[in-house]
Amino acid sequence: MLCASICTIGDEILIGQVTDTNSGNIARALEEAGIHVRSMISVGDSKEAIEDALHRELERSSIVITTGGLGPTKDDITKAVLARFSGSKGYREDPGQLEMVHKILRGRGLDVLPINLAQAQVPEKAEVIVNRLGTAPIMVFRSLLGKSTLYALPGVPHEAVGAIPAVLEDILAHFKPGSIIHRNIMVYGMAESALSEKIAPWEDALPANMHLAYLPNTLTGIRLRLSSYGGDEKSLEAQLEALKEMLGELVYASEDSTLEAAVGKLLKERGETVSAAESCTGGEIAHLFTSVSGSSAYFLGSVTSYAVTVKEKVLGVPAVVIRDNGVVSSEVAAAMAEGVRRLTGSTYSVATTGLADKDGDGQNPGGTVWIGVSGPRGTRTVKYCYKNDRARNIERFAASALNFLRLYIENRI
Repeated sequence: MLCASICTIGDEILIGQVTDTNSGNIARALEEAGIHVRSMISVGDSKEAIEDALHRELERSSIVITTGGLGPTKDDITKAVLARFSGSKGYREDPGQLEMVHKILRGRGLDVLPINLAQAQVPEKAEVIVNRLGTAPIMVFRSLLGKSTLYALPGVPHEAVGAIPAVLEDILAHFKPGSIIHRNIMVYGMAESALSEKIAPWEDALPANMHLAYLPNTLTGIRLRLSSYGGDEKSLEAQLEALKEMLGELVYASEDSTLEAAVGKLLKERGETVSAAESCTGGEIAHLFTSVSGSSAYFLGSVTSYAVTVKEKVLGVPAVVIRDNGVVSSEVAAAMAEGVRRLTGSTYSVATTGLADKDGDGQNPGGTVWIGVSGPRGTRTVKYCYKNDRARNIERFAASALNFLRLYIENRI
């Protein structure tokens, strides 16, 4: 498998002043081309640090791509380090980049200064891919440490992204990439550790060229990404189907998706509708539904019934139900769901009532939520208790409500 390393250079990245977006953009392009990214590192503007990093990554990977440190100012030292590292004894002027320096600066109405002209000077052992978006050239150093190729890209994000097609073209002209296939399934309803234990026998039996990654998210559950390096798609799909069969109702999508999109897809396919009654989630469920394009086809609306009076007067929750059971209860969640379904005429409805803060109410601990779902098969409720901060609890309440609704629609509860 052809492997690459990506190295971003600059003190501004290490101190958090600038966020590195170059690595992600380059990595995505490499993976799509069948080149496995083995590592991403960032180093500061230090000759020793840059040389150490380059030596280490060139030993590990056939391709190393750097970004940053090619500008005209004194803190841009990457070119000098690469000259020494490559054994170049001098510099030469690249006519293509020199022409681009003049063109860019004159186009901006700027004087062409000696410091700008120096950017067209490259180490004698460097090949040049002309950078048409900036004054610093894209440099290529071949056979470093006897086997690897290094591509030095500018650090300015739009210039780095703009350089990717030309760099890929050069890589493909000199290397033979392999086959990299990624597939995702979305899972909700089981903690990462428990999920790992459940599928351990399957995961342990995976072929050596396949790897499973766990990518948890509060709102979407766990994305399981199965990757095949150098294998065939048929074998990967067979393994994925075996995993989906093992997980059953925990799987809500066979691609990178969200719970709100998955529920929306179900409703669209069936020509059915949904509404929401929210207390502790404060409109989060409605927000998630309406964040999906085309949700007006199935999402009718919601009532944010934060106050008891709204629960009673708008949703029609009987005062006696609240008095006898408490606001945070199965009975109130059920009555809220039935009330908003009756109010909107939706096929299904989902409701939440709970305690988003860490403090309890004497009857329920903080982080408790009761979820109610109502539909053609009657009303169901479920209770969860989470131990997070207020914002995270609200997200988990909403995600759990969407998943409970999904299971109801799929006739699993």
